[in-house]
Amino acid sequence: MSRPRRIVLVRHGESEGNADDSVYEREPDHALRLTKTGREQALAVGERLRELFGDETISAYVSPYRRTLQTFRELRLDPTRVRMREEPRLREQDWGNWQDRDDVRLQKAYRDAYGHFFYRFAQGESGADVYDRVGSFLESLYRSFEAPDHPENVLLVTHGLTMRLFCMRWFHWSVAEFEALSNPENGEFRTLVLGPDGRYRMDRPFERWTTPEPYDLDG
Repeated sequence: MSRPRRIVLVRHGESEGNADDSVYEREPDHALRLTKTGREQALAVGERLRELFGDETISAYVSPYRRTLQTFRELRLDPTRVRMREEPRLREQDWGNWQDRDDVRLQKAYRDAYGHFFYRFAQGESGADVYDRVGSFLESLYRSFEAPDHPENVLLVTHGLTMRLFCMRWFHWSVAEFEALSNPENGEFRTLVLGPDGRYRMDRPFERWTTPEPYDLDG
């Protein structure tokens, strides 16, 4: 098995929905574009990644949303060194189709009270649903490592919640640990680095907004 030296997870740059949530009433989530700020964020990330990867090869998996595809394009990686695939299992959490802004804000408040992992948006997904499809993707990713010519790096261009759930699945975090963490900001990335002991470690943690409170079986 030829495991990559690094697995890099990138959150897309600022989108139209990040800048103005009323756009969800007019445009489907998957079609939202990067803002000018979002493109600048992606360009800045690309400069850092090009330095990180150097002359090494990259296997890239990109969410099929417009903002993630645009982010990948603005990274401006050397196309002769990158093998890129769209990966629908890395898409954003589904909040339903056409979204009413006030209803989404209300449901987000419900989610904050109920828990981000278990709360399911009406006609959409829960964090647990996203966790399941990320787990399916990881099984495919593991199998790809069996190729003797697997690239030295894996790059995932995805969404904030999906990044956290990928790491939860990879590192076997508990639900309580997941709930205590915040999403990375737009244009942020995390790197899982393969150590000499054969284990991956994250270069820096996600910001923690509270202390994890493990679920007590006694209530």
